[in-house]
Amino acid sequence: MHTPSHLFFLPGALGNGAFWRPAAGLLACPAAQVHVAWPGFGGAAPQPGIRGLDDLATRLLAEVDRPSALVAQSMGGVVALLAALRQPERFTHLVLSATSGGMPPSSFGAQDWRPAIRTAHPDLPDWFTSYQEDLTPRLAALRIPTLLLWGDADPISPVAAGRRLASLLPRASLEVIPGGGHDLGCAFAGVVAPLIDRHLAARP
Repeated sequence: MHTPSHLFFLPGALGNGAFWRPAAGLLACPAAQVHVAWPGFGGAAPQPGIRGLDDLATRLLAEVDRPSALVAQSMGGVVALLAALRQPERFTHLVLSATSGGMPPSSFGAQDWRPAIRTAHPDLPDWFTSYQEDLTPRLAALRIPTLLLWGDADPISPVAAGRRLASLLPRASLEVIPGGGHDLGCAFAGVVAPLIDRHLAARP
């Protein structure tokens, strides 16, 4: 089955559950939309047992009960990959935007964003900034069609990260948005929505 019945939109580390709504509102894809909020992020109440990105992936998998696509930003992209690596049969498509993809940031020259975000948002859980698992060796096994959305003006996740992911994921395509920063999924909603629609409609 290649058509998703649900689209799960995953935010980044700030937990902004509205991040993807501008682009989601422009999609022609008829799949039901689910905008995920992370416990403990963006003002959402913490939940016992959520102590890492693997726990967020477990929580996400508990919500996915039919063929679905994941549309994910930044930290959400790592959660999406963790979930897809664990149970790839649940997912028809992935859309990953401006994410490390579980790769070490030093491997693609990324700016270290962690000190600034800790200072600006001391209320966020501290465990997400210490995540260090390297998913690189596992990504070649993931054969879900994947759209990579990157901006060429993003110091946090530079285009080099997107190119590296495109080389590791067997069925990935990379779209680079001129002038796009780390928030391109929201700020460039009118640009990314048609790309997402085209990706979700494509057949192998």
